Amino acid sequence: MSDNFSGTGPEGRFHEFLEEGRFMIQRSTTDGAYVFYPRVVNPFTGADDLEWVEASGRGTVYATTSTSRRPEQGGDYNVALVDLEEGPRMMARVVDIPSADVTIGMSVCAAIEEINGKKVIVFKPVGGQS
Repeated sequence: MSDNFSGTGPEGRFHEFLEEGRFMIQRSTTDGAYVFYPRVVNPFTGADDLEWVEASGRGTVYATTSTSRRPEQGGDYNVALVDLEEGPRMMARVVDIPSADVTIGMSVCAAIEEINGKKVIVFKPVGGQS
């Protein structure tokens, strides 16, 4: 595991996958329901039946906001809630377009990028949306 994250358990494993360049989420082997944020047990059933699977990376912006920063601090950035195609909702940034141009309902695709020395999931607009 990278020195950028020293966690253990499911959260630590999630970050290990990111360091390997893989976006993985968990799925119940019993009912097929997907789970994000990484868990030890299924939050819906309490069962310890979660396995790691590759996420499709496709999603839709559910909610969005723009955070203002001075240009010397990196400029404005977006924070969004993205509904993954598999069902779970996650918080992430939408990049490659001006922060104020991110809209609810926008189709996005996940990418792994390094921000402040740590690998994270970000989303990019799909199909020329901007």
